[in-house]
Amino acid sequence: MTKIPKNTICLWYHNDAEGAARFYAETFPDSSIGALHRAPGDYPSGKEGDVLTVEFTVLGVACLGLNGGPAFRHSEAFSFQVATEDQAETDRYWNAIVGKGGQESECGWCRDKWGISWQITPIALTRAFTSPDRAAAKRAFDAMLTMRKIDIAAIEAAFHG
Repeated sequence: MTKIPKNTICLWYHNDAEGAARFYAETFPDSSIGALHRAPGDYPSGKEGDVLTVEFTVLGVACLGLNGGPAFRHSEAFSFQVATEDQAETDRYWNAIVGKGGQESECGWCRDKWGISWQITPIALTRAFTSPDRAAAKRAFDAMLTMRKIDIAAIEAAFHG
């Protein structure tokens, strides 16, 4: 028997937890799909034998996708925050999420086609707005507030004034 993690993030999907898990496994390193569990009987949003839950890992974080039906929707109150090393990595993740049915939002946030929110956050941005040079940090922060996908060169230019 597989060891069950002590803490797992459970994500509620309308009916495509498996598709979401496959997308995450294909898109992000240290991500994979584990077991699929089928419903032992009919339930309000599905039938016996339907995929009920999917065990998966996203960037090393244990998750469980639950095909729970349309009762609950995702919000920005929960998001995955992905620290990126450079603009190429930022663009790759952003374009994968937004380009495959997702939606852009503000300040480096986007939402995948299943409604899960993602913060694609360059390490350069975090370093800039947490800098002890508060004037430079504010310039970088103000620049970020005008962006959807983060432009590292623009953040660094604002930081340096």
